[in-house]
Amino acid sequence: MKSRVLVLGAGFGGMELSTLLSEALGEKADVTVIEKSDAFVFGYSKIDVMFGRATPEAVRLPYRNFVKPGVRFVQETITAIDPAARRVTTTGGTHEADFLVVALGADYDLAATPGLAENGNEFYSVAGASRVREVLPAFSKGPAIVGVSGFPYKCPPAPSECALMLHHYLTTRGVRGACEITLVLPLSSPVPASADLSRALVAAFAERGIRLLLGRSVKALEPGRKTAVLDDGTELPYALYLGVPKHQVPQPVLASGMAENGWVPITLRTLETRFPDVYAIGDGAATGLPKAGSFAESAALSVASAILAKLKGGEVTPNPGTGSCLVEFGDGRLGWVDLDFLTGPKPTSIYHEPSVAGRAHKVQFGARRRARWFGL
Repeated sequence: MKSRVLVLGAGFGGMELSTLLSEALGEKADVTVIEKSDAFVFGYSKIDVMFGRATPEAVRLPYRNFVKPGVRFVQETITAIDPAARRVTTTGGTHEADFLVVALGADYDLAATPGLAENGNEFYSVAGASRVREVLPAFSKGPAIVGVSGFPYKCPPAPSECALMLHHYLTTRGVRGACEITLVLPLSSPVPASADLSRALVAAFAERGIRLLLGRSVKALEPGRKTAVLDDGTELPYALYLGVPKHQVPQPVLASGMAENGWVPITLRTLETRFPDVYAIGDGAATGLPKAGSFAESAALSVASAILAKLKGGEVTPNPGTGSCLVEFGDGRLGWVDLDFLTGPKPTSIYHEPSVAGRAHKVQFGARRRARWFGL
């Protein structure tokens, strides 16, 4: 069987899948990775950029350093996807494959929240985090809102992390007493997958005077009045708004007919779409699991095993549904939870309490992937 593998996107899922296939097949691999960006950025680095702990340039990992036997990296923008023919059109031409893997992640639909683009600040993109970095020094009094516009969204703990980091930032500047912080989440708890981590976050909010509104989302930012309108009609004034936009798969995926309700349906254990030899992994796949990089990695393991089994035999590894969520508490401590949704009879979580030593875990998390993918 032919082995042309086309990987759309070079995030956690695309990078790990390409690496696994290269390790298994070497120069015999025929993998093409298509990505519009020229550099990879860990999602958690955006918090560092926002609060001045790192520059935007410092957190970039250029894809020119992603060099693997049998893997070709193409920096092009995807304009159309034909999943039935396994054909992809880009700004540079047409690509065809025997196996197609959609790992394009999720895009941000700012227009879905009227007023967000004009009157607020999103912090989920590098560009957005960079703008917030310039806005924060001018904020010294009044109400601040960290608000989420819809569910699901990437990295469920990130808004909580942002609120805690904002508290620490304002405290360090000596202006926290003149500011209010409200966190608006469309969830039943800060991290529904982990009761322990959620309890720790709720306690941290209470200790720091951060108001938590659960089960609500921000529907609009009204111009002029500087008011956030929630889905239950509640109106919250703000002087600073830090927002998480509504998410959906990128437009070419929506137009391809693969998506339903903004996401790509898959068979959870195999990551297969309804199209033969077409898979979806990462944030764009409708897995029902947290949208986080480590879950895309575990999905990549399953898809790699499926492709290799078709090419040369062997066992297929079912999607384990495993991953981790890391949370900065703003005071130098970091906590995290290791989650396992699919390998046992029921989901399990292992909670690691916030600690200064926990930061080493985050450093190692990044270092392992920089070394594995970029040789750094």
